[in-house]
Amino acid sequence: MSDAPAPKHAVRAAFDKAADAYDAVAAVQRSACDRLLELVAATPGCRPARILDAGSGTGYALPGLHRLFPDAALIALDFAPAMLKRQPPGLALPLCADLEHLPLAEASLDALWSSYALQWCDPRQALPELARSLRPGGQLWLASLGPGTLQELRDAFRHVDQDEHVLRFQPPEVLEDAAEDAGLRILTSERDTLHAWAPDLRGLLRDIKTLGAHQTGAPRRRAPLGKQAWSRLAAAYEIHRTPAGLPASYDTLWIIAEKK
Repeated sequence: MSDAPAPKHAVRAAFDKAADAYDAVAAVQRSACDRLLELVAATPGCRPARILDAGSGTGYALPGLHRLFPDAALIALDFAPAMLKRQPPGLALPLCADLEHLPLAEASLDALWSSYALQWCDPRQALPELARSLRPGGQLWLASLGPGTLQELRDAFRHVDQDEHVLRFQPPEVLEDAAEDAGLRILTSERDTLHAWAPDLRGLLRDIKTLGAHQTGAPRRRAPLGKQAWSRLAAAYEIHRTPAGLPASYDTLWIIAEKK
């Protein structure tokens, strides 16, 4: 089993490669952002003047943040330069950096947004760094992936071999404990499963790969699947088929927290 964070150079390379095609297959990522925006809008007590989007990707969240807080200065941080180049112009100051080592002063932010980025980090290292940059009373708005992500694919691969093909993500209690230890108070915690769909397994795997960090950090086979192994994998995945197609589950965690 692999539950260690992915190597940073591999994550950066994967998302750089994925940048041009990312938005075309990122429906689940957009849904996670949209739900986080709803939770932020329903959370009282935050009128931020300076907001960081940590792991901003192609910048999908930026227009929504601007609508909620039109007077706030936005900073869009991503580790992958190609992702920053895809962002809408004029909404945010771009910053290419690692969210585990923010080039920002202590207590310099009023709010910090991070959607589907923290899972590529060690939360015990990333959350203290995020908390460091927040002022007292500042808020963290977080969406991340949980251990049920891509469970269908993990189950199907068990019919092929015993290798771990899918990176395991941290359960919500690990994130919540790390947030509390970093000096953050949990205001809201929510969990749900979002789904992506494809007509066949090849299309599903292609979409997962296009999203960037496919298998990054998990042990891999040295050789591609042979014909018999592929047939077993495809047959095992077919049991999950619905009228909408083959699903890929994204076990999603949303957390709103406040710096103590």
